[in-house]
Amino acid sequence: MAELAPYAAHPDRSRGRRHPEPPPVGRSEYQRDRDRIVHSTAFRRLEYKTQVFVNHEGDLFRTRLTHSLEVAQIGRSIARNLGLNEDLVEAVALAHDLGHTPFGHAGQEALNSAMKDHGGFEHNLQSLRVVDLLEERYAEFDGLNLTFETREGILKHCSPQNALLLGDVGARFLDGKQPSLEAQLANLADEIAYNNHDVDDGLRSGLLELEQLRQVRMFANHLDEVRRAYPALTGRRLIHETVRRMINTLVTDLTRQSQALIAKHRPASLDEVRECPPLIAFSPEVAELQWELKHFLRTHLYQHYRVARMTAKAKRIILDLFQAFVNEPRMLPPQFQEKAQRDRHRAVADYIAGMTDRFAIREHQRLFAVGELPT
Repeated sequence: MAELAPYAAHPDRSRGRRHPEPPPVGRSEYQRDRDRIVHSTAFRRLEYKTQVFVNHEGDLFRTRLTHSLEVAQIGRSIARNLGLNEDLVEAVALAHDLGHTPFGHAGQEALNSAMKDHGGFEHNLQSLRVVDLLEERYAEFDGLNLTFETREGILKHCSPQNALLLGDVGARFLDGKQPSLEAQLANLADEIAYNNHDVDDGLRSGLLELEQLRQVRMFANHLDEVRRAYPALTGRRLIHETVRRMINTLVTDLTRQSQALIAKHRPASLDEVRECPPLIAFSPEVAELQWELKHFLRTHLYQHYRVARMTAKAKRIILDLFQAFVNEPRMLPPQFQEKAQRDRHRAVADYIAGMTDRFAIREHQRLFAVGELPT
């Protein structure tokens, strides 16, 4: 690894783990975090949790797993240029979606609605819950026992009410302080990845048209650039050449603007980073272009009638499962029945959130399909 900047997160200065452990041999604390995440059950499930399109709709659409890998790649590239800790960025990137429900945001909205009188449901909090409590791999503790810095990076958003319940990892939301630059970077690498790759998947699915996307200035500018350079280029190569240029524009701008902000505020340590305003950011001009792209996707992709149909079906599946298990917790797997004795609604939410798209569909069929016998 390249030499770390003084304002980076240095693994030998970590705030440590909830349960003390001997230091790792042959790897750093953040490398150990990354390795634990990669080997977790929740990480494997991401292969069958999708972003916009349900898993059975096609093999080439991005899943939460491929998205997380793309976030990690983008984040590491930028971290290297800023002198930040690549391993911490990678750990946060790989873990940030561990708590996502099946069926993407539709599943989260449904589960949050079902839990509105029982503490609600938010996927960032659930990702932290996965690594702190729900993973069952180690003899001496629940969860993965990750470092403080990885855990705070996973928790991108948090209400004051929830922050009060989370101890040290929630304190920054109450004190108005910033997380590490690595956490800030992973957050924006996530935004770069999902916006641009939703463009790619939207075009692949036929829900978006190439000329329709010319409404988006950043896309139109790069499409014209590609067509000037390669007049005969069509199809997937034309799309890939355009999207990769968009990603490069965002990565380059984020790097330059962040370098300028760091130079302006001159933090000399991670503690000083926490006292500064956000230092990982796009320039105002590119932030406006990025917002324009997000607005276009929300209007033309996420609210497309075919996506709306899938969303309605997904919400119905989640709500049906939730009500069935709350009404009859004996239908839960044994380990969740035990948890349901302490907090029935949260145990059901944990079980459903951990499902993949196809498992949730099969579970719904087992419970509700006429003529189906439960197995």
